[in-house]
Amino acid sequence: MTDDGVDIRVEGRLGHITLDRPSRLNALTPAILSRLSNALTTWQDDPAVEAVLLDGAGDRAFCAGGDVRLIADGGTDDARAFWELEYATVLQIARYPKPVVAVMDGITMGGGVGLGGHAAIRVVTERSRVAMPEVRIGLAPDVGGALLLARAPGLLGLHLGLTAATMTGADAIATGFADAFVPSRDLLELVDGLIVPGPDAARVVARVAVGAPASDLAAQRAWIDASYDADSVGTILDNLRSRPEPGAAEAAEAIERMSPTSLAVTLRSIERAALDDDLERVLARDLSVSMALFARPDFAEGVRAQVVDKDFAPAWSPRFVGEVDAAEVEAIVGAR
Repeated sequence: MTDDGVDIRVEGRLGHITLDRPSRLNALTPAILSRLSNALTTWQDDPAVEAVLLDGAGDRAFCAGGDVRLIADGGTDDARAFWELEYATVLQIARYPKPVVAVMDGITMGGGVGLGGHAAIRVVTERSRVAMPEVRIGLAPDVGGALLLARAPGLLGLHLGLTAATMTGADAIATGFADAFVPSRDLLELVDGLIVPGPDAARVVARVAVGAPASDLAAQRAWIDASYDADSVGTILDNLRSRPEPGAAEAAEAIERMSPTSLAVTLRSIERAALDDDLERVLARDLSVSMALFARPDFAEGVRAQVVDKDFAPAWSPRFVGEVDAAEVEAIVGAR
């Protein structure tokens, strides 16, 4: 493992960035983000670098997101600085003038989706596990995740955002979070193809990619679309409870475990992203929302329950969806 958690090198025509904290599922720190961003800036005008590859060390994770314990242990200023750097790096990747190939092999959550989900060419494998699980820790999908969720077919994005459900690689293709499915056994062939002179990055990926398996998530779209077509989390829960499908009951149970305030904020954030398809503006709103939720008790309690004590029994404030202050939610989502 590298000292600062990221391995950066040029291999042939390829700028190669490997997130290198496998023991922490390659979770992001300010040092990692700074070095990653600086490498992209350096390579932008370097004619020797024709494409960039972003991947993760080990076979468990591409990136499990930002190091939430580090964020929770810091103060308000540290949290803002981290998120400002993270969101700026996401926008840099999205606007990069050279192809960025992100290999989202293994666990890819939160900030990992931010780095990989906005790249020009997004690769998943049979080991990919992709999610925006922020409602589990008192936050809401950030890093432009609300925009990706809003762009998913039908109301699949709302389902994913409110339940914190995990997608397979096939699901990620079906929902628009990824572009190409490459078996993990062929990833070395992909890297070799990107290194040597020859076809451009898109053709290299296409040559190695295979057809994605059928998406179990997409197959459930009928009851998902019917259940989530509502203007409040409470109504969504009522709809889910009235459905005969086992998946609907499971979704309702999952939602009831999440932070009620985060659920309401997530619903409004995805609705707003659907109306404003601009990543820079979505990221600006993400910063305001994240800072507002950071200041609430649910974030510290969510990190305690999920990461520190791991009792998975958070005491949310308020405890129930029906107790959420609608005016507070609108103030959070509408903050600038």
